[in-house]
Amino acid sequence: MTRTEPAITASDVSMWYETQRGEQVNALDTVSLDVRRGEFLSLIGPSGCGKSTLLYIVGGLRRQSSGQVSLDGQRVTGPMPTKVGFVFQDYTLFPWRTIIANVEVGLGFRGVGRRERREIATEKLELVGLRGFADAYPGELSGGMQQRVAVARALAMDPEILLMDEPFGALDEQTRTVLGEELARILEKTGKTIVFVTHSLSEAVFLSDRVVVMSARPGRVKEILAVDAARPRESGFATAPEFTQTRNRLFELLHEEVRAAALAEMQSGGLDA
Repeated sequence: MTRTEPAITASDVSMWYETQRGEQVNALDTVSLDVRRGEFLSLIGPSGCGKSTLLYIVGGLRRQSSGQVSLDGQRVTGPMPTKVGFVFQDYTLFPWRTIIANVEVGLGFRGVGRRERREIATEKLELVGLRGFADAYPGELSGGMQQRVAVARALAMDPEILLMDEPFGALDEQTRTVLGEELARILEKTGKTIVFVTHSLSEAVFLSDRVVVMSARPGRVKEILAVDAARPRESGFATAPEFTQTRNRLFELLHEEVRAAALAEMQSGGLDA
């Protein structure tokens, strides 16, 4: 259940940096945003609009140039591993460790005892449907299964907030659709607050309570769309009229921004934010 008080508050966040050629790039421009506790919120926008940059600032992995971010009223000045978990497009699994050992990694760094680590890791593998693969190695699993391991590893740390940077971006469309349905089911059980970066309009609509549409660089909040459908959603929602209407509206909002981003990329030689 989402509640009204924000778990995340970004206030006038801007980010600029200097390239190796000495050029100033403005990645984000005065972005203000609240994310409600228990909400699934997606960020979508043209390539280079600062979606991932904003995600890393929220998680304390990057420092903004101005503005501030607070989690439950606590200002973010660096990583907060007890409060925030990350899932990246790259699964970042250790190939020499078994699946269950990969899930246990963060717990080991935290000093959790061996027996408790194993119990927690087993529970999370059960949650993502991979308990039977606990003794396998990452190279023996498909890409979709490896991403589920990455989700289990993040959930094992029991963060209040989960930040996900295009976690299904490397997967084929059919696999990412199935994983999206599974992710919705898993996260509904955990009650986590989720911020999810994606390029897929359908993925954003299917998973989210709200979708934040960002402008071409410098990234600003262009519009926020609410998806008024109960979670978790069944596969049939993807053919519902409200799904199609919301997706079409997202396409309209993004079309002009994608054209602007493509033009800016040609003019700048392909700089990335």
